[in-house]
Amino acid sequence: MTGWLGNAYLWVKAAHLIFVIFWMAGLFMLPRFLVYHQEAGLASSEAAIWVDREQKLRSIILTPSLVIVWVLGLFLAAHLGLFSGGAGLGWLHIKLLLVFGLSGYHGYIAAYSKKLAKGIQTLSGRQVRLLNEVPGIAAALIVVLAIVQPF
Repeated sequence: MTGWLGNAYLWVKAAHLIFVIFWMAGLFMLPRFLVYHQEAGLASSEAAIWVDREQKLRSIILTPSLVIVWVLGLFLAAHLGLFSGGAGLGWLHIKLLLVFGLSGYHGYIAAYSKKLAKGIQTLSGRQVRLLNEVPGIAAALIVVLAIVQPF
């Protein structure tokens, strides 16, 4: 099935990258929102505003972008021959592993956001700030793999 997207390949790739940018923006924003939420105090009126902001970020940007990134990414992977045993795709296997990890991170911070909405704080502000570094590191590795294709 290699090359099955034909002339649409570049359009699908462009759309994939656009939604990756949206997804990454949300992954950078949500932990920052969580820090502000925690600093406002979980029982404050300001906390209720952060709960609303976090919910909108998750439902309008993060989750839809995640789904579209995965769908388009799998189309691109099929185009490159991932599912038909194409050669020279070691970089893509590692990239997919990192994207799985980033998807798990997405689920973790979304779940933590929902915990905070219920008044349950299990992480410190410092820990949430450190969590904010995860998408940047993952994005850097993924970009290098996709562009350089080292193996």
